[in-house]
Amino acid sequence: MYASGTESLIKQAREIQEEELQKFYGRVCKQLHSGKEAGGEVIDSLQRLHLIVSATKYARTLPPDLVKKLQMLLRSPSCLEQLQVLSSAILKQSLPLSVHSLSTDLSQDSRALSYLASVVLTQAGSKDDLLPLCQFLLKTLESRQPEIHVPKHTLPILLKVFSFSRDILNEDQVNLVSRKLADWLRYASIHQGVSMSSGGFFTSPRTRQPALMTEVDGAVAGDFFTVLCVGQSYTEDQWMNMYTFSMLKSWLLTYDTEGTSNTDSDDRSELDSSVMSMVSATSSSSRMLPPKERLREKAFEYCHRVIEQSDRKAAKKADAELQKACMVESVSIMDIICSEDPSYVYRGFPCIKALYGRLSAELAFARVLLPIAQFYLNHSEMAAVESEAVFCQLFSRFPAELFNEPMMAYEFVRFCLHNVGVLQDKVPMYRHSFPNLLKFLAWNSPGLISEFMELLPSFLSPETAIELLHTLLDLPCLAAALDLQHRSAWYQATDRAVWDQQGSKIAASLDAFRQPSYRGLFLYILRPEAGTGDTIDRLSMLHNALEGMAESPRVLCCAQIVPVLLHVYFNTITQMADGKMMNQLLQVLLERSSLLYKIKKFSTEVQRVFSTHLQSLCKLHPALIVDQYKELLEFTSTTTNIYTKEDFYTHVGITFSI
Repeated sequence: MYASGTESLIKQAREIQEEELQKFYGRVCKQLHSGKEAGGEVIDSLQRLHLIVSATKYARTLPPDLVKKLQMLLRSPSCLEQLQVLSSAILKQSLPLSVHSLSTDLSQDSRALSYLASVVLTQAGSKDDLLPLCQFLLKTLESRQPEIHVPKHTLPILLKVFSFSRDILNEDQVNLVSRKLADWLRYASIHQGVSMSSGGFFTSPRTRQPALMTEVDGAVAGDFFTVLCVGQSYTEDQWMNMYTFSMLKSWLLTYDTEGTSNTDSDDRSELDSSVMSMVSATSSSSRMLPPKERLREKAFEYCHRVIEQSDRKAAKKADAELQKACMVESVSIMDIICSEDPSYVYRGFPCIKALYGRLSAELAFARVLLPIAQFYLNHSEMAAVESEAVFCQLFSRFPAELFNEPMMAYEFVRFCLHNVGVLQDKVPMYRHSFPNLLKFLAWNSPGLISEFMELLPSFLSPETAIELLHTLLDLPCLAAALDLQHRSAWYQATDRAVWDQQGSKIAASLDAFRQPSYRGLFLYILRPEAGTGDTIDRLSMLHNALEGMAESPRVLCCAQIVPVLLHVYFNTITQMADGKMMNQLLQVLLERSSLLYKIKKFSTEVQRVFSTHLQSLCKLHPALIVDQYKELLEFTSTTTNIYTKEDFYTHVGITFSI
């Protein structure tokens, strides 16, 4: 929520009358024309103008004179950066302007270019709007004249342009960029940038001799510069090095998928591949490689170096977090390179295997272990490397201990979705890990419902179908048990008074969670993998123990998504189930219709889903009515079912009477 003062300003900006608005436009034009760019009055006016153009969902049409003056501010190297920021923000929020003319008069000044490009990228409606900007950026890369400066903002801007329209660059231009990227990655200076310091009170400033870069632990950096080298100031080529690393993954994926790279490498023989590897093994001879191959080689060396640097203990917390992010990026880039050129697999696996051995015991590095698992999934078979331990940890420990970390949950589920076919075929434990994987959904249900709707069919098999149905019906129980587990760990060291503050009902459930007599029930509902094929006999006892959690927001969210998942389940199971499984399903429907966690409207919604799919099951397998005659008769003969599950009872009666 906004503060009351902020809300008042936004309301004023939205309700400004057209006559007053035109007067304000004119006043801003006069201020800009009078040359008071540096004045505080101009800054205040531009801030108000930005609020006006961005306060509504409808874009404002600015007067042509005002647009022209704002564009002049963007192009001016001597303009205050605050004015350029405001001008850029205003133009991006206004109605589309002629970006083609804006991008034809580009400046070599890196700051001005950055803000101009951001407006062009926002307002561009077609590839033609981007061509002048793209051509200008390529010329800055192509030029060898020392007086022409290559702005360090060029790379991220160029990548944005390229991603906007992938066919905007031809093969020669892609090769040009690839050559530049390879050079910036490998040949950046290892010395810090030159800084100025005062020589004393009566002496003029003197220039210090540039010192060497350091590692994150303070040691002098060796080999070559990477993003994990630390210094007081950075040279231009070091900035280009860091920008290159940040965009490398996207560049490799983008230009390779469009077929603009050298396709001969995909068709060469094993002999040619081995020769390439021998050539690329030495830095001096790597210049003989085609641009794409050379970029791979330099990127591979760079990532290998970053992974080695990540073994150092960082002196600052920020550097430790940077190490994790760089490890994730490096492993992902190495994975892409190995996928494009399998000859790199044998060079990459020793490094990745050593990294896994170093990090596998630490859950703090869980996000790094996901790309490592991806690397194993893609290449372990080719390298004849055992991967069972990697996936055992991935599917057993991560969901059980990291279910309450939303970012980890999202990345883990996306990993499963991205690799669902391979996981089903090559990782036997994947299908049996659904009790663990569903912990991510139970804790983060609003944010992961669509992902699990996609993922759910991959859990289904003749061996897991029945247990999966029980697990879906028990999903609110799982949410409640996870909540109790989390609370119990949090309040373990506190006194009873803190427990009582949770409310008498929740406190009673917390007590039940810690009692030995309920231990088996909670161990079952929190089990890491499938194996029972059924559910527990004392389910009603578990429901009573969890009664205090029935109104928990997390439990209520889970209860709302269960019917959605049940529809996905039944729509999938009807395509694969045989007569035997159908008999088991019908028995579960009859049994569980009265054995559900007592949450408001939950039983009604679940029974409605049962009713919808009961007739479909019987139409597909008419023999069900004969096979389950005794159970159907018993169900319809129980009068309490008429009042407690009216809709489902009616459908069972109709089906039974057919």
